[in-house]
Amino acid sequence: MTLAIVAAYALTPAIILWLCKRVPFLGKIGPVLLLYLIGIILGNTGIIPHTAYKVQDLLVSIIIPLAIPLMLFSCNFLKWNIKKALLTLLTGITAVVIAIVSGYFIFGHSIANDPAMGGDMNKIAGMLAGVYTGGTPNLAAIKIMLNVPNETYILIHSYDMAISLLYLTFVLSFGIKLFRRILHHPPAAERGLQKERDEIAQTVEDPYKGFFKKGNLLSLSAAIAISVGIFAIAGGLSMLLPKDMQMVVVILSITTLGIGVSFIRRVREIKSSYDAGMYLVYIFCIVVASMADLGRMDIAGGLYLLLYIGYVIFGSLALQLIMAKIFGIDADTVLISSVSLINSPPFVPLIATAMNNKDVIITGLTVGLVGYAAGNYLGYLIAVLL
Repeated sequence: MTLAIVAAYALTPAIILWLCKRVPFLGKIGPVLLLYLIGIILGNTGIIPHTAYKVQDLLVSIIIPLAIPLMLFSCNFLKWNIKKALLTLLTGITAVVIAIVSGYFIFGHSIANDPAMGGDMNKIAGMLAGVYTGGTPNLAAIKIMLNVPNETYILIHSYDMAISLLYLTFVLSFGIKLFRRILHHPPAAERGLQKERDEIAQTVEDPYKGFFKKGNLLSLSAAIAISVGIFAIAGGLSMLLPKDMQMVVVILSITTLGIGVSFIRRVREIKSSYDAGMYLVYIFCIVVASMADLGRMDIAGGLYLLLYIGYVIFGSLALQLIMAKIFGIDADTVLISSVSLINSPPFVPLIATAMNNKDVIITGLTVGLVGYAAGNYLGYLIAVLL
């Protein structure tokens, strides 16, 4: 039974990714939301028995620590336009932090009084700091570090996906034109643009193409082995501290070690390490959703949480616009970095295509990948300070 449950968790994301590629409607919904829905159905209809909790808990505890290093390995600091990328990163993260902290005081009392939230407003703020400087892996990592209930995690991520979709729609519909009116922007390079569009489209639509080729599997196996080694080292370090601090030490240690290993060229150039890490995140999504008790989720009652998330997303965008005006950052760089922080790096090629500007891709990806690295530290720090 245990092997069957683990196999179901491991294979379902592959099936969903295959369906999303071939069924346009499902592709628009996206694999994360579909996996959440499947997980909730599995966990609340008795298909997965309650006796599977130990297996689920084990999977939740090991998946994200293995995924984070794999996703960090591809971060290439050597390709930075240091001045522009660093300034964009700092203004973007500053805007997110200001929006989260101010929103904490605006909406905190109402959210803390909601029984569905468990009164853990500081933990919610920390999780939002993680997800809006990094992405889903950071949200999941901070959930584990702070011991946030599964129901709260699912509710936050569900609202996040809904508001993030509105945000992305705004950017693609008239946000690019609006920002280019307010901020300066260099003309997009038209030379070779169609070829770049084709490459971008292929990256977005089929990130797992060639995933199981022999050469790729050998190098990917090495990346996984290094990730397991990092996890083992972090686990050993955590044993030196009290039990309530062990998971914090594990997550922050693997983040630090993952960043360090990314400077090794042979590791950084391993193909598909990021995609492998993202696949583990997909598995995490279905596992944690299957652990959530639908009866304890007050989706309709979480109005203030929904407002808080909307305030953080659009408030941080407005603040980033103001700071970009002050520091002279161009419109395309601001938007690509904002999308990378709010929606995560996989959306960067999509926005670059809409902008007809391939030159911002490296900056956008770098800001997002560094955000993955910074998100765990920042999210935990904000939760503790608040």
